[in-house]
Amino acid sequence: MLTGREAVARTGIDAAALKPAECDVSRAGELPVDRVTIDYEGREHLPDAETLDRLAAEAELYVTTPVRADGFDPLGDDSLTARIPDAARRVLVAGHGAYLTDEESSRAVAPRLGAARRAAPDAWVGTEGVERVALATGGTQFELLSRSTDRDVRALRAAGFDGEVAVYAPTVLTDDEDAVLDAVGAYVSRRRPVARALPDGSGGEGDGPATDSEASGRAREVLSAAARDFALVGSPETVRERVADLREAGVDHVVGYPARGIGEFLS
Repeated sequence: MLTGREAVARTGIDAAALKPAECDVSRAGELPVDRVTIDYEGREHLPDAETLDRLAAEAELYVTTPVRADGFDPLGDDSLTARIPDAARRVLVAGHGAYLTDEESSRAVAPRLGAARRAAPDAWVGTEGVERVALATGGTQFELLSRSTDRDVRALRAAGFDGEVAVYAPTVLTDDEDAVLDAVGAYVSRRRPVARALPDGSGGEGDGPATDSEASGRAREVLSAAARDFALVGSPETVRERVADLREAGVDHVVGYPARGIGEFLS
């Protein structure tokens, strides 16, 4: 029986993404990966400077900073950037609406990403929803895993893009289908192609079909297939094969988010 650390090491994943609202990020140094990214879930969950300093000393640390959010806006209030240690790198993203005010969400992304990249030229750039803008800024392109990732990355390489590409994916190290759906069913149901394919097209919201282990029939079939397209799921060996395919396509870094909690990567 593999320990969590042994299982993760076997997958070939080289980075882990942690959500500070969900887990104790101070444990990041225990993870069996070279890099750790700290997701942004609102300024109230942003780790303090002391914690970030300690993490940067223990691992190669990346901190997600939404360029439209007060505190990280390079064209306005950027006061929170002082909390990020010099040893850490930033992940520049447009920012999820769930963590932005209406005013912040209305701010233009392109000039802010450009200004932030000039201030942090070694930053990764999140591509979700702003693919062309992200590519124009250069730097490591940080993408969400999708069913077209391999094809898209091959196309980038064929077109001459020689920068780095990192891919983010919720990760579940089990073949237990109920456990997979409990961990990532809701996540994959929100991806547009999946929402359209679900029986009522709701993506599992409102009165739509269940998206967890209670899903049945056509909804369960769609969600199970989507979990393999938009997440890394299965035995460590199965995930390792998928990671190898991504690297063969031209992906440099694979960032796994422990969808069942940090304990799965540490136990």
